[in-house]
Amino acid sequence: MATAAELGSTCAFTTRISLRWVPEPAEETTDTIVLSVGEYYLDLRMDKKTGGIDWAMAGTNIAENPNETPLKISFTRELDSLNEIGMVDVARFSPLPNGDDLEQGEMPHPDLPGAPMTAFEEVWRNLPFKEGPDGAKTGISWILESDDEHLTNSEQEGEVTVNKLFFGRIWGTYLGFHQIQTHSQQKSSDGGLSLKRTGSDVTARREEWTGAGWEEKYLVGPAADAVPSMKSGFEGEGKGSWRVPGEKVIVDGRSFIVRAFEEIA
Repeated sequence: MATAAELGSTCAFTTRISLRWVPEPAEETTDTIVLSVGEYYLDLRMDKKTGGIDWAMAGTNIAENPNETPLKISFTRELDSLNEIGMVDVARFSPLPNGDDLEQGEMPHPDLPGAPMTAFEEVWRNLPFKEGPDGAKTGISWILESDDEHLTNSEQEGEVTVNKLFFGRIWGTYLGFHQIQTHSQQKSSDGGLSLKRTGSDVTARREEWTGAGWEEKYLVGPAADAVPSMKSGFEGEGKGSWRVPGEKVIVDGRSFIVRAFEEIA
């Protein structure tokens, strides 16, 4: 297995080492991985004690100035198990002496009444890419988002139900999320329309390549059948339109937007 830097990859496969709500001590109660491909990410944090989702989210991660230290990144949430859809988090990342990264910022503290914005520190570690079905030192990475534009680009008041899905893979690691969301267009005080998005429980699937096939590590949530498995494969994966961000592909009869793609050959 090789790291992104060794492979010349622009993707990131990371795990969280610890979380600290300032001024509390640091701890780690989750099994967390984040897949970042291009400017999109999927982040799954599983509670070690309960086996349930601690937090699942997906969206964009955009660096303000890639050469700046600390590196400032804005994270959007287009899918969020804590129902903070549409929020933007701004965090700063600084390298630590051991090669890990220290993230600092503010976010809602879910364990406190009212979930107040609280300063936090997280330590992140880059993981080597897990070998996938393509073999050693080669593989594809991609992120797909459900194509909901025909439902959400409305200029009228009202509500629509959206089955929001994100799928992502970096070599031998796969994540898939599903969340039923309500998108409500509401008139603001100036007479314009504003969009409010709320979501139900997230279904999450995590699978890993074992050498003999794809193995399910986690499958939790109310809509298991809505999140396809790598065991069944994705028709056309890595070919044609799959390779072009912004293009659309069909998965299980539904349109998805290719958000990011990379191949290391």
